[in-house]
Amino acid sequence: MKIALFSRLLSGLVLGLAALATTPAQAAPFDTLDPVQPSDSPGKIEVLEFFFYTCPHCDAIEPLVEKWRKTLPDGVVFKSVPVAFNASMRDMQKLYYALEAMGRLDLQPQVFKAIHEQGKDLTKAKEIIDWAASQGLDRQAFTDAFNSFGVQTKATRADELVKSYKIQGTPTFAIGGRYLTSPSNTGSYQGAVDETDRLVKELLAGKQ
Repeated sequence: MKIALFSRLLSGLVLGLAALATTPAQAAPFDTLDPVQPSDSPGKIEVLEFFFYTCPHCDAIEPLVEKWRKTLPDGVVFKSVPVAFNASMRDMQKLYYALEAMGRLDLQPQVFKAIHEQGKDLTKAKEIIDWAASQGLDRQAFTDAFNSFGVQTKATRADELVKSYKIQGTPTFAIGGRYLTSPSNTGSYQGAVDETDRLVKELLAGKQ
């Protein structure tokens, strides 16, 4: 069991490191998307954060993202997009959408803590459901949400976004369907958040 968990976490670490593979001195602060991607939030500037739970960089940047998103003005929509680069990540992707369906995304920090600080294996449905129940969620209600058509539909949409935005590593931020930035572009976690904020403000100014 420990070997399997290590293998899965190592896989997540390798994928997450792809986001930091570029030398900061050689990277631009953002990449331009071509073609521009359509928004699921018409009339608003949409910011997408592509992440996955076992990624240590996503864990590190999450508090910075949460602090920043509270400052977003009207006209800006922030959405987290859990990625599944392979089949072993599918259930963790569904974990996010099940929490969303139950209105319990406030447990997001606890998911990261369980994986990165407590060493819990939340890669499979059974372990995920057991963990959710340990957090006070009704086991059957969570199980129903986890296996629901709505959650599966959102997971499929997340896969489509990963493909259309050509996401190679996490965390990556997409801004207004026009730009991508990440710690590999800016050289730091805070730099990625700051660059996302700058691009949001630039797009807002362009709408005025």
